[in-house]
Amino acid sequence: MKIVFATHNTNKFKEVEALVPKNITLVSLTDIGCFDDIPETADTIEGNAKQKANYVTEKYNLPCFSDDTGLLVDALNGEPGIYAARYAGEQKSAEDNMNKLLYNLGDSNNRTAHFKTAIALNLNGEQHIFTGIVNGKITKSKQGKDGFGYDPIFTPENYNLTFAELPLSTKNQISHRAKATQQLITFLKGYKNA
Repeated sequence: MKIVFATHNTNKFKEVEALVPKNITLVSLTDIGCFDDIPETADTIEGNAKQKANYVTEKYNLPCFSDDTGLLVDALNGEPGIYAARYAGEQKSAEDNMNKLLYNLGDSNNRTAHFKTAIALNLNGEQHIFTGIVNGKITKSKQGKDGFGYDPIFTPENYNLTFAELPLSTKNQISHRAKATQQLITFLKGYKNA
């Protein structure tokens, strides 16, 4: 079975591809020649995931799943939330986003936060939603060189290392995206045509 993962993010694609069973061929937006700026104008993480998946399914008539992730920081009233990728502006710079978040959080003692990923799967005329959450805290400075996005400033619960310091194999077991993806994969494994 071939399914489109609606992303151009090669790091994200590799993370998910490593989890997908071998009988499922994952292709990216680049692979299908989709270079459109797909709208993300919903007011929820789930809404954005649905919007992206629907766009690809309607335009290319292909089975597709899309994810959207938000980082919700308690002391910032849930910021950056759905604006995580463009928190510091439309240039979508991870460095700028992290710098703004650390600046806004300042010396606050409340550094609790959580990542939430929603995956919308469009398959054979049906839509299915899978959600993963990981709790943790925001560090006071960037730590680690791996990962992407906010990984260098997020330490997951029960760990002393940031996502950017943890091995990918560990991150792929505990992350918000991994949890949502595992639900997706469990569903696909049980699917009669998979």
